[in-house]
Amino acid sequence: MPDYYSMMLDVRERPVLVVGGNAVAAEKAAALCAAGAHVTVLNPEFCPELQELASRHPNVTLRQKAYEQGDLAGAFVVVAAATYEPELAEAIWQEAQQNNQLVNIVDLPARCNFIVPSILRRGPLTISVSTGGTSPGLAKRIRQQLEKLFPVEYATYMRLASIVRVYLRQGGLSYAQRDEFFGEYFNSDILDRLIDQDEAEACASVSHLLQRYHIDIPVSTIIHDIKEAEHEKH
Repeated sequence: MPDYYSMMLDVRERPVLVVGGNAVAAEKAAALCAAGAHVTVLNPEFCPELQELASRHPNVTLRQKAYEQGDLAGAFVVVAAATYEPELAEAIWQEAQQNNQLVNIVDLPARCNFIVPSILRRGPLTISVSTGGTSPGLAKRIRQQLEKLFPVEYATYMRLASIVRVYLRQGGLSYAQRDEFFGEYFNSDILDRLIDQDEAEACASVSHLLQRYHIDIPVSTIIHDIKEAEHEKH
């Protein structure tokens, strides 16, 4: 197996193609759609999950036809849930190679120039777990264990950190000072307060911590900025 180079790929507004009409294709299409891609799904038939996805998201298009040579043209990324048809999988791989495209044939690592890890998202925080394609099922279970270590409140915790970083930069703190601040932020009770559903108290803890670095931000301002960040996210 290759020693994969880990990276994050921006597919916003990019054309991507998913070949297949089953539940696996639906899962891949949904993930690409959530990342902002323009998704075309190519297959003679589509499962209910794909039909529902297309009905809810205008950037998902169902193209009802069998794959033919040339259908990959223009796609930034190609994902094929076509391992049930080895000849089809090979044809897609060969065309993608000729076009120098990013291609993933599901469950066939030898016919991929990228693989997709198991993903845990908590707002801006993304944790990827990969076994290099050797055991996706095990990667999924490791990710499920990590979900217990990183509860959903981490989303607000990370957005709050992003807001605070702006305060620190506006306050003229050096990189070393900002790094020291976030060491204290990490070891504080802020996450515990968020887990207890006490956002106001969490913001009060942030305000007190900022004051130690001679930055005076009222609790009400921090709460307002969190709400604004959450609104922009949705």
